[in-house]
Amino acid sequence: MQNSIEIIRANWSAPKQVIAVSTTRQGGVSQGGFYSWNLASHVHDEISSVKLNRQRLQQELGLKNDPAWLEQTHSTRVINLDQDQDRDGDAATTTQPGVVAVVLTADCLPVLFTNTTGTEVAAAHAGWRGLANGILEHTLQSMQSQPEQLMAWMGPAIGPNQFEVGAEVRDVFVNFSADAANCFIPNRPGHFLADLYKLARLRLQLAGVGHVWGGEYCTYSQPERFFSYRREKITGRQASLIYIKQ
Repeated sequence: MQNSIEIIRANWSAPKQVIAVSTTRQGGVSQGGFYSWNLASHVHDEISSVKLNRQRLQQELGLKNDPAWLEQTHSTRVINLDQDQDRDGDAATTTQPGVVAVVLTADCLPVLFTNTTGTEVAAAHAGWRGLANGILEHTLQSMQSQPEQLMAWMGPAIGPNQFEVGAEVRDVFVNFSADAANCFIPNRPGHFLADLYKLARLRLQLAGVGHVWGGEYCTYSQPERFFSYRREKITGRQASLIYIKQ
């Protein structure tokens, strides 16, 4: 049986024709660790369940086209959905109404972009590796709009009270910008609690994006709402997607 559906709609000042949402784990047919609205086909869930879950997403949002599902590898590769045929990347851009850019996450940070006129959108998958390697900057560079013309919304990710990392991770970010030190709180010896949202906001601001929303959820500490790889290992993925209405 399908469960009651829950979708988070981005709370930002995007143009009305831009639709930006994140799914939760509530609303699908998957069982076990994938319960219930898993939208990923690579996590060893029953493919038939994933297909039904993806159909439910299309029905719920009234999508005319399948979202452009990516083969994500924690890379910095950005797919131009208007030109590229392959889907091997961790971010996607489009200027075409009805084309749905989407990323899958389960603790990593999804970041959705639109320009102020609602004629260009993008979605990026930013785990700490992708964030450190520049996935957000690569996404901005791949867009036609200038950074000052863009706004961003950060979807559900692991929160700052749960994301423990080693000193080597902290060093990578602090070496890029000394201000990143404010995004880490010492925890046990040699380890820090990292604020993924704050790190992303800093990178975006340094790149010229002045309007950033979101960052209020924690996938790890809300098991009834979100999948979390760090919490469960064998688990599903929620989707964050953005498109221009036709």
